[in-house]
Amino acid sequence: MTPTTAKVHPHRDLATFFLRLGLTAFGGPAAHIAMMEQEAVSKRGWLSHEEFLDLLGATSLIPGPSSTQMAMSIGYRRAGWVGLLLGGVCFIVPACILTLGIAWVYVRYGRLPQAQGLLHGIKPVILAIVFQALWGLGRTAIRTRVLLALGVATLVASVLGWHPVVVLAGAGAVTLALFLLKEQAPSKASSAGWALLPLGVAAVPALSLTGIFLAFLKLGSVVFGSGYVLLAFMKADLVDHWHWLTQAQLLDAIAVGQMTPGPVFTTATFIGYLLRGYQGAVVATVAIFLPSFLFVGILGMVLPKLRKSPRAGAFLDGINVGALALMISVTWALSRSALVDRWTGLLGLVSAVVLIRFKMNPTRVILGGGLAGLLFSP
Repeated sequence: MTPTTAKVHPHRDLATFFLRLGLTAFGGPAAHIAMMEQEAVSKRGWLSHEEFLDLLGATSLIPGPSSTQMAMSIGYRRAGWVGLLLGGVCFIVPACILTLGIAWVYVRYGRLPQAQGLLHGIKPVILAIVFQALWGLGRTAIRTRVLLALGVATLVASVLGWHPVVVLAGAGAVTLALFLLKEQAPSKASSAGWALLPLGVAAVPALSLTGIFLAFLKLGSVVFGSGYVLLAFMKADLVDHWHWLTQAQLLDAIAVGQMTPGPVFTTATFIGYLLRGYQGAVVATVAIFLPSFLFVGILGMVLPKLRKSPRAGAFLDGINVGALALMISVTWALSRSALVDRWTGLLGLVSAVVLIRFKMNPTRVILGGGLAGLLFSP
């Protein structure tokens, strides 16, 4: 695609890209973000590495699904509010339709369709894609020895189980404090140390469409990070508190979110269907993603101003290093379930070579890995 074409058709390009990503992006938020970086930065030139890192760090500080919010943020930077809607909707809807189909099978037959061979081949490819993105982003984020040391410290904190928001805010606070010391300015609260406060829903009525909407609106407003964090919140509310689901149903719902491409938060589509059929699926899906559109819109308006401020820029430098450390931590966790034998190790190595050396399209590599898994996995 030429730059001229991209300028003439930004809406069509965004819709096409994120629809394709929503149909092929397996592997969770880290893999989704890696694929976005490869396409939006390295291939299409929509953003610089620094701009992409700014978005990644900033979206990590607001509640909601991180990779979906990156899709919205890239859309906003590319084409304003229309781009934000296109990026979010086109990334979410394909995964929701697939999840809804699986939910129908689950309710009708009482079990999940199995896809172990497919996933066995896809996981090593996802690991290679994430590694490719980390390599490119790391060279941009870690520009000094201080940032390198901070990256190591935040990685250790993440591995030890510190909350992602604490890791990110702490990294930003360190770089801001170092900047203030260098500037020899009095220590005072900076406008950069911001984060949107999560909205809460105090009470949820009995199981109904209104109750489903409020329950998932709350989840979309307070859950930071990935589907693993979402699992803890859902267990506390939907299983332990309101008794809308059994624990087995919840684990099946999370499995579907991992099995399908696109956002893990489409787990809400599956649960909504279990609770109230097609209407429940639509209501739960809209409710859990709705806060993100608002949060990312506000973020898109304030982030360019923050980057122009030297103090805010220093804060974002730390946030970016922290976000990179979190991605490395997730990649390590992913590797233990992806590289389980010599076959998957070889597939991961070959995928890394064709991605980094030959610049092959990640979607084709994923499809190839899935096919290899179906044909050759034990």
